[in-house]
Amino acid sequence: MTAPARREPQRGAAGTATPDHAVRLRRLNRWQAETLREDLADLYVESSRARAGREYRSREAFLRRLTGDIRRPGFALLIAEDTAFAGCAYGFPIPREGTWWRGFDGNLPQGVEQLTASGHVFAITEILVHPHCGDGDLARRLQQRLLGDNHASLGATLVDPADAPARDAFLSWGWQDIGAVHRQSDPTVHRLSAPVPLRAMVLPLGPHTAAHPDGLAHENRTQRPD
Repeated sequence: MTAPARREPQRGAAGTATPDHAVRLRRLNRWQAETLREDLADLYVESSRARAGREYRSREAFLRRLTGDIRRPGFALLIAEDTAFAGCAYGFPIPREGTWWRGFDGNLPQGVEQLTASGHVFAITEILVHPHCGDGDLARRLQQRLLGDNHASLGATLVDPADAPARDAFLSWGWQDIGAVHRQSDPTVHRLSAPVPLRAMVLPLGPHTAAHPDGLAHENRTQRPD
């Protein structure tokens, strides 16, 4: 997950801030996502903090991951546009059998396990925002819209523990850190390597009640159509 950087709002000719609503969100289908692979990879390089000289390797790894995600059932992509490509967010529903949680350290929280088994958890695998985008709230709006469009009762994502800005951003949006998941650094490359520990984060979208103070309960209004 790429950390959304903090940005100053863009200024118009008179020095006034450009309104956030100038950035439009649009959902693309699987075929449209395929045609935009190279543009999305450019956005990834421009918005990430890859070390000098490693941009090509980082870009190729991103393209492999994106190709794998596009093939998953239920894949969904949102792009943000103003006068140019401003950002994107994408992901897919977590399979009911819970394979996405493989490598989780310890026992998965019961509420997360139950929502996964009922098919109401949506994984956000990438949120990207261009460094020159003037909408400082765009990353949050993208994840909020993506989860809403896909009728999720729970959002899920994995964050590199070394990426403190990304983790802090998710926590500020109401996400909860529920533990560590050990994954291959690039799951699309089939070679033996030590699994990398990532932080598993979830965003409960159900009501906070006495029975479920953590919000980890299925909410009918967010039920994903079967």
